[in-house]
Amino acid sequence: MPDAAIFNVRSVVPTDLGRCDGAKSFLQSGFWGSFKARFGWNARSFLIDWGEGGKLPLLVIRRRLAPGVSFAYVPLGPELPSNFPDSDTARHEALVELAKLLQKELPHDTAFIRFDPPWFTIGESAHPPLLSAPFIRAGADVQPPDTVIIDLNQEEEAILSAMKPKWRYNIRLAEKKGVTVTRQDEAGLETFYELYKTTAKRDKIAIHGLEYYRTLFQHSREYRDGNQDIRLYVAEHEGEALAAIIVLFRGEEATYLYGASSDTKRNLMAPYALQWKAMQDARAQGCLRYDLFGIPPEENPLHPMAGLYRFKTGFGGIIIHRSGSWDYAYKPLITKAFRFAEASRKKIRSLRKAIRSLRRGQ
Repeated sequence: MPDAAIFNVRSVVPTDLGRCDGAKSFLQSGFWGSFKARFGWNARSFLIDWGEGGKLPLLVIRRRLAPGVSFAYVPLGPELPSNFPDSDTARHEALVELAKLLQKELPHDTAFIRFDPPWFTIGESAHPPLLSAPFIRAGADVQPPDTVIIDLNQEEEAILSAMKPKWRYNIRLAEKKGVTVTRQDEAGLETFYELYKTTAKRDKIAIHGLEYYRTLFQHSREYRDGNQDIRLYVAEHEGEALAAIIVLFRGEEATYLYGASSDTKRNLMAPYALQWKAMQDARAQGCLRYDLFGIPPEENPLHPMAGLYRFKTGFGGIIIHRSGSWDYAYKPLITKAFRFAEASRKKIRSLRKAIRSLRRGQ
């Protein structure tokens, strides 16, 4: 194993946002930073000197919490050198050093910096890699720590074979019953949004306004590097829109970002047809992976999102577990107060979802 000291963070230097365009994750890309900047975030990029590991970019976005108080956030970062030691201790020490160096580059009113580290463990029952002091577990995760990744670097029949039999059946049933899936342009976003409002009401989830999704498509089209392709797929039956999804194609990975469905004709299995069409197109586009982007941490019928776990894991693939969101406090008292408020909101939402889930099961 290489000497961990060789990979310590040597320096953090501000750089142009475009240096992030080659990041592995879209959440660390210059595209994502400049998109979030349209909605109240301040996006900055830095070049991390990893010593023998080379130099890699880092996206940091920041926003105000209150007058004179802000926080910084590193979504799914930092990206580590390919030959970084496979050691929780080495990763932890590097992240501590990175947080300290970034404090010198961020405005004085920054109360804390939040990380969603990208490293993960694999397997349904695997425990995620955890951090320890001085990091504090955030009151709520920003990005989903657990997800399912489908391997697209194989024949379509192999992808289907890895699915649960019922999932293959549902995909074929949707086709047999006349469900059609088409890729639509931005004009179809109004259809998507009407379905999304229905989904939000049914599942009691918060969603952005329609303009947020319009801007996402527009920004994808206009952004300088042209590496991301945002696609909208709509499933219809006899002219009626039943479900829709938004998927990001970027480099070797396609990511399922948003999904919406109607309360009618649910027996036609439109969401299964949508996912399969997106996987087929991603594979044809040259993507090697399809990220279903978020499941509960484990299979638990009492979890308010248990249905989501069953749906996504049924497509096969590997289950991965990341650490989730962790905060490094620059101003401990403010950080503690924010964390408490955030955790309280999360508990209230989870309790309401659990009650609704139990009532539906009665």
